[in-house]
Amino acid sequence: MPNEITLLEPNKHSNFKVSKPNYSQFSNQHILPITLHEFSRAATEYPIVFVKNSETGQFQSVVMLGLQPEQNLSVVNGEWIGSYIPNTVTDYPFAVVLNAEQPDKIWIGIKEQSSQVGTEVGDSLFNAGEETPFFTRRREEIVQHFEQEQATQAILQLIAEKGLFRQQSLTVNIKGDQRNINGLYMIDEAKLNDLNDDDFLDLKKRGLLGPIYGHLTSLHQVNRLARTEVSKG
Repeated sequence: MPNEITLLEPNKHSNFKVSKPNYSQFSNQHILPITLHEFSRAATEYPIVFVKNSETGQFQSVVMLGLQPEQNLSVVNGEWIGSYIPNTVTDYPFAVVLNAEQPDKIWIGIKEQSSQVGTEVGDSLFNAGEETPFFTRRREEIVQHFEQEQATQAILQLIAEKGLFRQQSLTVNIKGDQRNINGLYMIDEAKLNDLNDDDFLDLKKRGLLGPIYGHLTSLHQVNRLARTEVSKG
């Protein structure tokens, strides 16, 4: 299957190469996960909202790339036309592989069926059984992004415990057609302002006020998405 991840091994993948990205596989992704570390860059272009896993109750921060399912307004003919590309996109076709029996170790896997993966064209992953500089750089980036994701999950849990998330629909006007986008969560600015001094100071000390206000400001980017959809329609 295209999305199956295989653990990278020097012997097995000694001839593997990864070519320049084609973003077509993301063309039907209207939201993608991002970490708090990405908020400052992503917020200049995309609305940042939160979704909630109905089974676990866990929140996840995401960027909105379109205003309806299977619509990514940032991908055109396999090219990413947006100025910011989320980490989850740049990491592809690699992914972190974890082993429950060794929770402190991180391995890197690859989606072998990706069009970017082959043996003829691209940057080699291994040379004489050793990592190439290309793969070392990619591996370090992926591990860093994974650690940022873990930190983000912990922080969103803290924000949830402070009662700052609220469910809200977004209403967008597209050529006179009113469209409601449901199932989203935002940070409640009124509740944020009503926090007691200790809780507010706690957020400040953790460096969370920047990402929080970045999220709130980014919601205006919904109008940019609407204009983009109209221009493409």
